Formats: sequence, structure tokens, C-alpha cells
Amino acid sequence: MRSTRNTCLVLFHILVFSLLSLKITASPRTQGEALIRWKNTFSFQPSSLSSWSLTNVSNLCNWTSIVCDSTGTVSEINLSGENITGVLTEFNFTEFATLTRFDLSSNNIDGDIPSAIGSLAKLAYLDLSSNFFEGIIPSDIARLTELEYLNLFNNYFNGTIPHQLSNLQKVWYLDLGANLLESPDWSNFSAMPSLQHLSLYYNELDLEFPSFVLNCRNLTYLDLSLNKLSGQIPELVFTNLGKLQYLNLTENQFHGPLSTNISKLSNLVQLRFASNKLGGPIPEDIGLLSDLQLIELFNSSFSGKIPSSLGQLKKLQMLDLHLNALNSTIPSELGLCTNLTYLALAKNQLSGEIGNLINLTSLDLSSNQLSGPIPKTLWDLTNLQGLQLFFNNLNGTIPPEIENLASLATFDVNTNQLYGELPQNISRLPSVKSISLFTNNFSGSIPRDFGRYSQLTYVSFSNNSFSGELPPELCSGFALEDFISLRELSQRAYFHTKGNCPLSWFTAKVKDMRSYRGQAQQG
Repeated sequence: MRSTRNTCLVLFHILVFSLLSLKITASPRTQGEALIRWKNTFSFQPSSLSSWSLTNVSNLCNWTSIVCDSTGTVSEINLSGENITGVLTEFNFTEFATLTRFDLSSNNIDGDIPSAIGSLAKLAYLDLSSNFFEGIIPSDIARLTELEYLNLFNNYFNGTIPHQLSNLQKVWYLDLGANLLESPDWSNFSAMPSLQHLSLYYNELDLEFPSFVLNCRNLTYLDLSLNKLSGQIPELVFTNLGKLQYLNLTENQFHGPLSTNISKLSNLVQLRFASNKLGGPIPEDIGLLSDLQLIELFNSSFSGKIPSSLGQLKKLQMLDLHLNALNSTIPSELGLCTNLTYLALAKNQLSGEIGNLINLTSLDLSSNQLSGPIPKTLWDLTNLQGLQLFFNNLNGTIPPEIENLASLATFDVNTNQLYGELPQNISRLPSVKSISLFTNNFSGSIPRDFGRYSQLTYVSFSNNSFSGELPPELCSGFALEDFISLRELSQRAYFHTKGNCPLSWFTAKVKDMRSYRGQAQQG
């Protein structure tokens, strides 16, 4: 009996001494000394960390980037954007069991993440983004059961995503984007009910849509873009993930039609499905997503008409459907999208006119089947900065009303059937930088003011029927690297003008251009 009691007494003392030892190990002084040892391994030490010093070790809680808890031990380390160059393998994790926040984002830290990181049992926030970490993501991170925020974005992690990460049931923010990660066996992943923000953007993921995502019903942000995912977009994306506000599947290899259940994503603000192999009609029910501000479905195989229901989207600011096989008229209902600032419908088979979208800043209708005069409504879009109408069948003249477009920076109507003289005020648009008029039937003289404004860096007149003299300002008003159509000037016959730039000028410019292009190719 006495020996049993003595044994228990010995074990009790061992436990007490162990606890005392742990307490001593985690004292403010030993934490300060550990931080200084780590700092001394940096190959670049920012001056902002001058307070990290043995002479100041008693003042740990006032050190730069350090926050202490009520006991005086370190609870937060925030070194974001300090330009640190070093490794995490030199950090003594055992000294920081009290740490709740660890932020090393936007530095120059490389090497592996040590498995010892799993000892930070109280850690709720971990941000290692925008560094040079490499190797695999250690499954030991899954031991951080209090973790709510995990950001490993923009590093060089490779291998498969460890399924153990899905055991982090408190995580609401998970970003593994911009790495070199490969697809795991998604069936080993658990649902993550707390997850609201998930980004796997720009990795090497292939195979089909990650199945575990379909059960993360609280997601509001999902980005799987710039990968190699294939197959059809699962129907459960539309029926299970009704809280999504941001959905980006751009630049994958998804195929098939776009589900008519898209209307069930009733909270969606941004829809980005561009550069896939999706086809068929754009569902009319897309107009029921009343909170949509951005739609990107470009570079796909959508066909049929542009849904007239888009006119119901009063909050829509950006619509990009270029490079598809849409073959209808442009619905007049688009004119009801009064908040629309960016509209790209290029490279389809569209006809018709654009309504009075007074807030448009960029309009691209190039490479379609538009015919007739340039619609008069376009000259009322006074906020336009970019107007692209090239490669159509437009005819008629450019009217003096072009002066209404005071914000216009780019005007491109090349390769149409436009004719007549240019209005004199086209050369006096206050913001214009680029004008492309080539391959039309314009005639008369080129306005004398061309080249007089320093912001004009590109102008192209070739393959028209201009006559008269070339404005002298065109001989000196352009930087060599900006004047893309310089070769046209060297071949004056293209202009059908007498020209008045001296031959020596043409010779010198062509020689300089060849030299410039040669240097660019070598670079």
C-alpha cells in the first residue's frame, strides 16, 4: 500500500515539474530570445524590427509586430509586408503555444513549412501568402483544430492537396491559389460546413469538379479558375450552393450546356465561366439573378440569341460575351441595363443596334455582322472611352456628332464600308490616343489638326481614298514605339496623297523601326 502511495507521489511530482518546465519554456523572456534567434537567421533584416533586441527583451509586448495576451506572452505575430528574407524552419514553434495569429504574408520566405507548425494548438489565423514556400503542404496543419483562416496563396507548393485539411471544421477562409498543386482523390475529403471562401485558383488541378465542394453549403466565394478541370459542371453547384456571391470557373475544360437551374444562385454578384468548352444557349433564366453585376461567358461556344431577360439586371455593370457563336440581333432590352459600363459582344454573328446605355465606358462590337450606318445612339454615349466597331459591314459617314464623345481614347472602325470626308473635329477629340480608319472608302483630305495633340500615339489611314497633303505634324508627333502604322507612312502610295514629309524622314524612320523591332525580338 505504502509503495503504491509513494509511486503516485513520484508521478505527481514529475507531472508538476513537467508543467512548471512548460510554463518556464513559454515565458515572455524565452519567447523574446526565440524571436531574436529567428531574426538573426534572416538574410535581410528590415529596420522596422530594431525593437527585437536582447537589450529590450523585457519589453516584448511593445515590440514591432508583436501582440501579447493578458499573461504577457505572445498571442499574435504580424510580419506582413516586412520584406523579410529567410526560412520558417528556423522558427521555434514550441515556444509559442499561446499564438492565435501568425501572419507572414508578402515577404521573401522560402523553403518548407515545418511539420512542427502543428503544435500551435491555439492558432486561429495563419497567413503565409505571397512568399516563396515550396514542397508539399504538410498534413500537420490539420492538427490546428482552432484554425479559422488559412491562406497559402501565391507560393510554390506542389504535390496533391492533403485531404486532412478538410478536417479543419472551423475554417471559413481557405486560399490555396496560385501554386503548383495537383488533384487529390476528392472522395477522401470531408464537407467543411464553416467554409465561406474557397480559392484553388491557378494550380494544376485536373479531373472533374472537386466533389467535396458540393457539400460546402455556406460558400459565398468559389474560385476554381485557371486549372485543367473537365467534365460537366455538376447540377449540385446550382442547387446546393445557393449562398454563392462569387463563382469563377474561368479557363478550365468544362463542357456541356449551362444549367437552367442557374436561377437558383439567387445571391450571385459575379458569374465568371469564360474560356471553357461550354455551349448551347445562354439560359433565359439568367435574367432572374437580380444581384448580378458582372457576367463573363467569353471564349466559349454559346450559340443562339442573347437573352432579352438580361434587361432585368438593373445592377449589371459588365457583360462580356465575345468570341462565341451567338447569332441573333442585339436585344433592345439591353438598353434597360442603365448601370452597364462595359459591353463586349465582339466575334459573334450579331446584328442590330445598341440602346442608349448612357454609362458605357467601353463598347466592343467588332467582328460581327452589323450593317447600315453607325447607329446614331452611339454618339450620345458621352462616357465612352473605347469604341471598337471594326470588321463589320457598316456604311455611311462619320458625323460631326463624334465630338460628343469627349472621353473617347480609342476609336477603331477599320475594315468596314464607311465613306465620305472625315469631320474636322475628329482630330480634336480631347482624350483620343488611338484612331484606326484603315480599309474603308474615306475620301477628301486628312484634317490638318491630326498629330497636333500630344496624347495621340496611333493613327492609321491606309487603304482609303484620301487626297491632298499629309498633315506635317504626323512627321514628328509620334513616339517610334507607339506609332504602330509607321510602315504605312513609308509607303505613301497607300494614302493616295502627295505627302509633305521629306524622303530622308521616311528613310530614317523605317531604318529606326527595323532596328527597334530587332532589339525587341532579341529582348
